[in-house]
Amino acid sequence: MKLSAFAKVAAIGGIAALTLTSCAANEGGSSSSEETSAGSSLSGELVGAGASSQGSAQEAWVAGFQTANADVTVNYEPSGSGAGRETFQQGASAFAGSDRAFKTDEISAGPFEGCATGDIVEFPAYISPIAIIFNVDGVDSLKLDASTVAQIFSGKITKWNDAAITAQNEGVELPDANITAVHRSDDSGTTGNFTDYLGAAAATDWTVGSVETWPTEFGGEGAQGTSGVVSAVKNGTGTIGYADASQAGDLGTVEIKVGEEYVAYSPEAAAAVVDASPLEEGRTDHDLAIALDRTSTEGGVYPIVLVSYLIGCEEYADAANAELVKSYFSYIVSEDGQNTAAEAAGSAPISNDLRTKVQTAIDSIK
Repeated sequence: MKLSAFAKVAAIGGIAALTLTSCAANEGGSSSSEETSAGSSLSGELVGAGASSQGSAQEAWVAGFQTANADVTVNYEPSGSGAGRETFQQGASAFAGSDRAFKTDEISAGPFEGCATGDIVEFPAYISPIAIIFNVDGVDSLKLDASTVAQIFSGKITKWNDAAITAQNEGVELPDANITAVHRSDDSGTTGNFTDYLGAAAATDWTVGSVETWPTEFGGEGAQGTSGVVSAVKNGTGTIGYADASQAGDLGTVEIKVGEEYVAYSPEAAAAVVDASPLEEGRTDHDLAIALDRTSTEGGVYPIVLVSYLIGCEEYADAANAELVKSYFSYIVSEDGQNTAAEAAGSAPISNDLRTKVQTAIDSIK
């Protein structure tokens, strides 16, 4: 596996240095899981950048793809979603990872220097449940609705034995102790997705909507990064926070009320809310941005999820880039690629139905 510093992009002169020796253009869309390093005809260097949430998954994807394609080097720089989108627009990378899709006005404004046209392909490739974690002696699991969660994190509910909590957790002995709500101190896509859920599902109690910077007026304890939040919750008393579910460890976790039932986080439940959500309107056929339905009442969905996208050109200025991106994207969304990420990063594999739609978008790349 090769995951370079982004300085290497400048050193190699950007993505223009890619080379490809494929003998058949229509072979680029095949899943590399069906190829062997001896049989692959792909060669060259592929540069991507973007969401750090995809970091562990990208490491696993790079390793798997390069094993099947020994003459290809993939470099992904986890520089953050905004930086990744900007790098892609400037043509310094062939693809981007982003914790949100491009907005339609951003696409219209362009430019996309590495693309032959202004049309892009983007699709969900990494789905991760966000767990609400807590540390209360003797309690491993709690049931909470959106309103209660919003009031806890906005500082309106301050005691663990508050009636709003105990009413949903009959038989659970909760202490007359203060709640310490832990949030990310850094700007965070995790915070953005968590607050997007609160703003959609509990708008009366969470009035600031979806924000990536925590509202200081709500108080609480700030911690840097996912590891900082997990550490603060684990080492505190009466603490509660939110983090990528793969990092929850042995901390207590919350089941979220969806309709009339409470749903625990799981890869299947996280993928289910994506399938239950429509595509955003006003986009091209191969721009698969999801209008995530945080208020879905369908059974078995878990609404607090981070959906991270992969973004490429629908038509590349350099055909060599197109073949490498098409092959790499096809591997990522394949069953093998998604399971590899699930094992490495605890993400939720996309469903077969979504995979079909995504592969159609990938096949359009040229």
